[in-house]
Amino acid sequence: MRDSEVLVTHHKALMELSHNIGFIEMPRPRKLAALVELCTRLLGIQRASVWLFPPERDRITCEWLHDEEQPGHNSCVKEENTGYDLFRSDHPEYFQAITAERVIAVEDAPNDPRTRSFHQGYLSVQNIHAMLDAPIFDGEELSGVICLESHEHREWSVPDISLAVAIADTISLMNTHEAWLRSKRALEYVRRYDSLTGLANIDSLRDRLGHLLRKIKRRGAGSLALLWIDVDRLKTINDGLGPQAGDQVIADIGQRLRDIQLAGKDFIARIGGDEFALVIRNYTLPGFLIEVTREIQERIRQPIRVSDQDLNVSASIGICHFPGDCHEPEELLRGAEAAMYHAKRQGRDRSTLFDSEIQTTARSRFALESELREALKSNSLDVFYQPIMDRTGTHLESMEALVRWQHPQRGWLSPIEFLDVARSAGFMYELGACVLRSVCSHWREARERNIPLPTISVNLSAEQVLVPDFPELVKEICDHQEMPVEALQFEVTEDSIQGDFGVIGRVLEKLVEAGAELAIDDFGTGYSSLSRLKYLPFSRIKIDRSFIKNLPDDEDDCAITLSIIGLARGLGLFVVAEGVEHKAHEAWLFEKGCDYLQGYLYSKPLPFSEIIGRYYSD
Repeated sequence: MRDSEVLVTHHKALMELSHNIGFIEMPRPRKLAALVELCTRLLGIQRASVWLFPPERDRITCEWLHDEEQPGHNSCVKEENTGYDLFRSDHPEYFQAITAERVIAVEDAPNDPRTRSFHQGYLSVQNIHAMLDAPIFDGEELSGVICLESHEHREWSVPDISLAVAIADTISLMNTHEAWLRSKRALEYVRRYDSLTGLANIDSLRDRLGHLLRKIKRRGAGSLALLWIDVDRLKTINDGLGPQAGDQVIADIGQRLRDIQLAGKDFIARIGGDEFALVIRNYTLPGFLIEVTREIQERIRQPIRVSDQDLNVSASIGICHFPGDCHEPEELLRGAEAAMYHAKRQGRDRSTLFDSEIQTTARSRFALESELREALKSNSLDVFYQPIMDRTGTHLESMEALVRWQHPQRGWLSPIEFLDVARSAGFMYELGACVLRSVCSHWREARERNIPLPTISVNLSAEQVLVPDFPELVKEICDHQEMPVEALQFEVTEDSIQGDFGVIGRVLEKLVEAGAELAIDDFGTGYSSLSRLKYLPFSRIKIDRSFIKNLPDDEDDCAITLSIIGLARGLGLFVVAEGVEHKAHEAWLFEKGCDYLQGYLYSKPLPFSEIIGRYYSD
C-alpha cells in the first residue's frame, strides 16, 4: 500500500475514534488508553505512552502506557526500575531535542545522540530499539509527548510520523478543552459562591427557592421557611478593629451555620456583607421555627476569638413562609428581609415572623424602591447646595451638593428617607452618577450666565470608590457638560475607605490626577487608619457636626476638635467644621484656626436657583 493510502487509512481510523460520541464522553484516562492502543494497532508496534512535563519542567512523567506484551500493565503505576520518571539532568540531549525539533524519529535509539542516555535504565530494560516522539501542548506551552516504541530497528515512515503528530494534536485539543472546563467551573464557582465563607450566594439561593417553590406547587404539598439572618453591629467591629476582623467574624459565623444540625435544613447562603439565609423544608410550624432561631442565635452568641480577644456578637432573624406569606421566590426573600428589619427595630438579637403589619411596611418600602428606580431613570432627583464659608464666615469658599427628592405623592424627601432604600436596592452608584450629572448641568448653566461658581463638593459612596472605572465616568460626565474636573471636590466618609485599599487608592489617585480635590467627610465618627489617611490624596478634613454642636461649653468636644485640627495640620490638610449654627461656634473655631465653616448659621441647603439668587444677585 502506498504511503498516501496508508496515511488516509490511519487518519480515517483516528477520525472515527475521536469523533465518536462514546469517545467524547469518556474520562481522560479512557481516552488516552483508546488513542495509544490505536497507535500500537495501526503501526504494529509494541508500546505507546503519554508523558507529562510537571510545572518544574525538570522531568517527564508517564501518564499512560499501553504495552502489547503486558496487557494488564496499561497505566503508569510506578514500579522499581521501570523508569516512569525521566529527568532533564540525566537526559539533556533528549530534552533539548524535543524542545527544539518537536518531533523525534529515532531508528536506533540506543546509539542516537538524542536518546542514548536512556539506554541503561530504560531502553535496555524494555528492549526498545526505535522511538518516535511527538509534542503535546496545553495552549502555547509544551506540556508533554506521545512516545511510540518498537522492539525492532525501524525506519519511521511519513504516515507513521503523521499519525503520531495527529494523535499528539488530539491530546493537545483535549488539554485545551479540559482547561476551558476548569476555567468554566472556576467562573461558575465565583458566580455562584461566596469567596469568604464558601457558602452559596444570593443567585444560587434564588435558583434553589425557585426550584423548591415549583416543586411544591406541582405536587400540591409541602412547605418551606426562609430565615434571613443579619449579624448585629458588624459595622462596629469593622470600625473598631478593621475590616479583616469583620471578615473573620463573618467566616466564623458562616462555618457555624454550615455545621448546625436542624430538622429540615435544606440550603444556606451568604446573601450580603453581614447577612445569611437558611432554608427549612417541611418543618415550618411557628413554634418549631422559633426554637430554631433560638438555637441559631445561641450558636452565634458564642465568643469569637479575633486579634487575641473574644468578641460577642448577636443576630436578628426574620422568617417568611411558603405557602401562606407569599407566592413567588422574590416575595419570600422580601418578606424574610422585612421581618428581619422589624426584628432589628425591636432591639436586635431577636426573631420575627412575617405578618400583615410587616407586609404593609414592606410593601411601602418596595413601592418606594420602585419609584426611586424610576426617578433615577428619568433623572428627576434634585440637587440642593449648602455654602461652605471661609474662617471668618463672610466669604463663600465652596458649596456642597446634596441630593433631594420631590416625591410626586409624598412631597420633599430628605436623604435619610430614601438613601437606605437606594443602598439596599443597589442604586448607590447610579444615584451618585445622577447627582454628578445635575451638578455639571448647573455649573454649565451658571457659566452661560457668566456666574463664576466656586468649587462644588460632591459626596461619594463606598459603592463608587470601589469601582475602578469610576474616574472615567466622572470625566465622561464632565466632558459632556464641558465642566472641568478641577471645579469639583469629592467628599468620602471614613467608612467608605475601609474596603480594598488597592482599588480605593487607585480610584482616588485618578480623581486627583484628573484635577479634583478630595475631602474626608464626617471625620471622627468612623474608623480611620492613620496609615491609610497618610497615603491617600486628601486635601481637607471635615469635622463631624456631632463634635461642633456643644462648642465651646463641652470640654470633651473641644479636646476632640482641637486634636482633629492638630492632626490635619500635621498631615498638611485644611479643616472644615460642619454644623456651625451659632456665633459662639464661629468665634471659637476662628480662634482655633479652623479653615472653613459650614452650617445653618450661614444657610440651610438651597435649590440651585436660590443659592444663585442669594450669592450672585446684582
